[in-house]
Amino acid sequence: MCRNIRTLFNFAPPATDDEVRAASLQFVRKLSGFARPSAANEEPFNRAVEETAAVARRLIDSLETNAPPKDREIEAAKAKERSKIRFGTA
Repeated sequence: MCRNIRTLFNFAPPATDDEVRAASLQFVRKLSGFARPSAANEEPFNRAVEETAAVARRLIDSLETNAPPKDREIEAAKAKERSKIRFGTA
């Protein structure tokens, strides 16, 4: 359920609004226990996603570091290698 919640800070290129929203959606899904809310809960669910995305964007934009930005392709390759080791796939 939380597969899209990943580190979004200090990447080149920077995290997009779609990535921030996807992570926020997964976070709200996890908190609420709903993959898709009922009609009665749809408005507060969607509002929570949008508010979470706004807060996450402000956080990412306000953080500072002296470390060089991480390369997305290199980090993806590292994650793939960790997955191979964890799940024993080739």
